[in-house]
Amino acid sequence: MSEIEANKALVSEFLQAMSNGDTEALLNAYADDGYVHTMGNTLISGKYDKAAIRAFADGIYDAFPQGIQFAVKSMTAEGDRVSVEAESVGEHASGQTYNNFYHFMFRVRDGKVASLTEYLDTELATDILCGGQRP
Repeated sequence: MSEIEANKALVSEFLQAMSNGDTEALLNAYADDGYVHTMGNTLISGKYDKAAIRAFADGIYDAFPQGIQFAVKSMTAEGDRVSVEAESVGEHASGQTYNNFYHFMFRVRDGKVASLTEYLDTELATDILCGGQRP
């Protein structure tokens, strides 16, 4: 398997773990110095290292007691980068349907996620995930 194919497989497994609510698999996929950077100006925006991800990972799934599913719409890889267009659907604890669209840019190093940059509909995230609260 080529490096590019291995990187795409890692990202596919990562997104499947997100759909399964498997926080241990998510955490194990990150490099020790790995991080996620959620873009925008919302209460959930920011850059989070692996320790911060560990601290809030289970809480994400508490917000979706029946789960949240991520579907890959397209995936492109080059070098250490894997670009993904995806869609999520799940019922939030508030009873509202959360249906968001994303662009994820993964950077992979030595078979681990070194960084994940997440672009999403920040208005929807604010309305549902943040209960309408703004920073």
